Amino acid sequence: MSETFDCAKCSESLYGRKYIQTDNGPYCVPCYDSTFANTCAECQQLIGHDSRELFYEDRHFHEGCFRCCRCQRSLADEPFTCQDSELLCNDCYCSAFSSQCSACRETVMPGSRKLEYGGQTWHEHCFLCSGCEQPLGSCSFVPDKGAHYCVPCYENKFAPRCARCSKTLTQGGVTYRDQPWHRECLVCTGCQTPLAGQQFTSRDDDPYCVACFGELFAPKCSSCKRPITGLGGGKYVSFEDRHWHHSCFSCARCSTSLVGQGFVPDGDQVLCQGCSQAGP
Repeated sequence: MSETFDCAKCSESLYGRKYIQTDNGPYCVPCYDSTFANTCAECQQLIGHDSRELFYEDRHFHEGCFRCCRCQRSLADEPFTCQDSELLCNDCYCSAFSSQCSACRETVMPGSRKLEYGGQTWHEHCFLCSGCEQPLGSCSFVPDKGAHYCVPCYENKFAPRCARCSKTLTQGGVTYRDQPWHRECLVCTGCQTPLAGQQFTSRDDDPYCVACFGELFAPKCSSCKRPITGLGGGKYVSFEDRHWHHSCFSCARCSTSLVGQGFVPDGDQVLCQGCSQAGP
């Protein structure tokens, strides 16, 4: 009598049939699949012993069922992402959940270096200065009407320029004759003293401090010989080709102020009427 060779589950003879040996004995193929095979998470069918099986996070799939839930591309040999239990190929994931670069219009891949500003996203290498077209990276920049400039380009393009040195004014500055000046550039034409915040005047469009203007251009008081600038509300009296400060216009003999009074010229002097009538 020959020895039996039966399936460990259904007890049917395995002679002349394909079987699978396990630690618990041999199994015919149908019994092996029904006992040990996993169920595909996609189609809910058993994954047979002769099928390529793929698994991810405790889920098992037929090779043909392991695919992107949107475009149905096979993920067997492709990188993929799981989003809310759905398997997505990289293209579909990026299309649905990644940003689009505002410069090149291509997808900003997850994990890649990017820059975000004003609700827009750029690849790091696409965020360029609108002037010199160099990457802005982590540098300071100035937005202007949809463009972005590095600080040097913005200053060269938009910042006002000093009327004297023609260089840009980045901060501060003063205005003279409706033109911008660096504070350090607005100096007296005569002595080079800074004029910002000081009283000054001009001649032929050149600025002068009060002292230099008086020495160079102002008439001299016939009495004290100091310049008569007329600045700061200073008043003066002129007679023929001579000039006096108000405080200096007085009788040469009695020192009475002659401002608003009659007077008599006497050579290089002026006299009040009383002293003039009194004689020498």
